[in-house]
Amino acid sequence: MTDYINEFCMHDATCGELRKSDVGREVTLCGWAWHNRDHGGLIFCDLRDRTGYTQVVVDPDCVPEEDFHKAEHLGREYALQITGTVRDRGADAVNPNMATGEIEVLASKVNVLNESVTPPFSIEDGIETDETTRMKWRYMDLRRPEMYQSLHLRHTVAQAMRAALNERGFIEVETPILANSTPEGARDYLVPSRPNPGKFYALPQSPQQFKQMLMVGGIERYYQIARCFRDEDLRADRQPEFTQVDIEMSFVQETDVMDLMEGVFKEVLAAAGVQHEFPLQRMPWKEAMDRFGCDRPDVRFGMELVELTDIVRGCGFGVFSKAVEAGNVVKCINAKGAGNWSRGDIEKLADVAAANGAKGMAWIAYT
Repeated sequence: MTDYINEFCMHDATCGELRKSDVGREVTLCGWAWHNRDHGGLIFCDLRDRTGYTQVVVDPDCVPEEDFHKAEHLGREYALQITGTVRDRGADAVNPNMATGEIEVLASKVNVLNESVTPPFSIEDGIETDETTRMKWRYMDLRRPEMYQSLHLRHTVAQAMRAALNERGFIEVETPILANSTPEGARDYLVPSRPNPGKFYALPQSPQQFKQMLMVGGIERYYQIARCFRDEDLRADRQPEFTQVDIEMSFVQETDVMDLMEGVFKEVLAAAGVQHEFPLQRMPWKEAMDRFGCDRPDVRFGMELVELTDIVRGCGFGVFSKAVEAGNVVKCINAKGAGNWSRGDIEKLADVAAANGAKGMAWIAYT
């Protein structure tokens, strides 16, 4: 199978792929100078690309004098093209923390493709740089392995989603971004039309109208990894611009949709390396609201709501009995481990309960 990442480019190997089996191979690598060390005549450079990094050794006896002079003055994040021979590091010099730790590349040519000023933060994982600095230097931040892994994971999930839906007879249709405004519940972003003064396009909250047109038009099974825009205040799970997988099906019952999507998610999670048990738990909406007070509950959380309405009916405690007489319900949460909380801490929860729609909160501690 052809490794296309090393075709149509200036390198014939990546910085993260070389292993002991490649010893003796003549290679050309391209990447960024990560760590540079001058050991009194021998210069070591960790060359990094998106796949990882390889140690390069520049020996004055193996490169032209001009190239060795370049290596003496390498700065961090210089863009380099290195040609050399893969050699064994030897048992005493193996670095077990590197995927390429058993080998190194003895350079025969050093080509500086571009110089760089010293970056404002270290190009590695686990940095404590504030987000404002990272956003200002976003192109440098994207070189960090964890940022690349985030982008690669998103790619993996999107491709797995496409493959799973393609296998199930769906076709991907790209719907327009500039369209007329449709009443859906959230505010639209508006884009002025230069050729039509005083008129505006609306960016889609989601491709709802277009999905309906596709179904009426006989497409039957459609999907799209769609960009959506909502001119609304930020929420914990929503931002002004986001991506969603849009799916529409015709001639189906609700169990058909759930069964199909469960199979799709099984394949997508497997592709992303996530372990999960299938079949998925299913719960009617009413049960979810009764037990958790939420239609998308995290069932791992525990502390489920338990209704006490019938138990406290006519109990004589006005807070409860009057609520029941008014047609309301009384529910409780068994907060195990909170029996030794202070009175002040517990009563703060009354404000939390009220903020979430409760008329009040009573409590009892059982220690």
